[in-house]
Amino acid sequence: MVTPPAPPVPLTADSIQTAPKVLLHDHLDGGLRPATIVDIASEIGYDALPADNADDLSAWFREASSSGSLVRYLETFAHTVAVMQTPAGLTRVAREAVEDLAADGVVYAEIRWAPEQHTEQGLSLEQVVEAVLAGFREGEAAAAEHGHTIRVGALATAMRHAARSREIAELAVRYRDAGVVGFDIAGAEAGYPPTRHLDAFEYLRRENYHFTIHAGEAFGLPSIWEALQWCGTDRLGHGVRIIDDIASDGTLGRLAQYVRDKRIPLEMCPSSNVQTGAAKSIAEHPIGLLRQLHFRVTVNTDNRLMSGTSMTREMTLLAEAFDYGWRDLQWFTINAMKSAFIGFDERLAIINTQIKPVYAALLGD
Repeated sequence: MVTPPAPPVPLTADSIQTAPKVLLHDHLDGGLRPATIVDIASEIGYDALPADNADDLSAWFREASSSGSLVRYLETFAHTVAVMQTPAGLTRVAREAVEDLAADGVVYAEIRWAPEQHTEQGLSLEQVVEAVLAGFREGEAAAAEHGHTIRVGALATAMRHAARSREIAELAVRYRDAGVVGFDIAGAEAGYPPTRHLDAFEYLRRENYHFTIHAGEAFGLPSIWEALQWCGTDRLGHGVRIIDDIASDGTLGRLAQYVRDKRIPLEMCPSSNVQTGAAKSIAEHPIGLLRQLHFRVTVNTDNRLMSGTSMTREMTLLAEAFDYGWRDLQWFTINAMKSAFIGFDERLAIINTQIKPVYAALLGD
């Protein structure tokens, strides 16, 4: 007798949490546990926190990040960066980030941070990188002890308003075999075009190294065009404003057509994009149309602390807003895994052993 297939698992926040997820755009200094901030601040004598307990501090971060201004949003990082200035602090934050993501069902993540922002107490760039990488490995091991398999790669970020991008690019390449899988530039877009850092991008391309660029979030199509055509980015951090090159009837402009045809991955962060004013609401987020038009869209958290979010929450919000099912969530997840900065064999193995079998069970296939 043939056994009938199992019925699909109902799509709820709880069941979404059990599904494997892939995260490409998550800032280390935007994902701290509030309790950890309070603990480390007390240990190092940092007395500028806007609240002295975890609950109030968490609420403050969410409120300050919801102003609709990217500049105001970025100001909240002064407090998280302040408690990430020692090897112990950096390792703890990195370890906890991995543990939190693994508990949320993330099987692969690329976590980014700017080493140049963590040298205020005398650490060298190398010490910063090594402390974070040690935390990632500790987090992977701790997750495994709890039955969660997660692989984490680091993205070394340079700040676009500073002049250290070539130095950080060289740093990233030096640690490519130790866990730094790519490079990024971040910070306020307006007034700081990616072409200010051409030297870094040319160096990275000569070294056959992967990089992504924050573009098309607070600034429009010119930022995206420069990131692609002048700098040669592999992925677009956010890329929300590509919607400006799509007509109301769905006709693509030449830049949007290029992005879709070349399968340029878009690292979209729905809740964060609403907070910073890059999108009006989740229901009106460009991700809905871009998914319909088959752009290579990925779903990300950006800053879990500031947005009070997780991958489960982001997927749940999208499912509710756009009536997505398991096949849609699997599509986003495989898009992200295909776009990761690790080797093809590793990507394929994760897709075939950790993603597809679980989604098949959820779908009842």
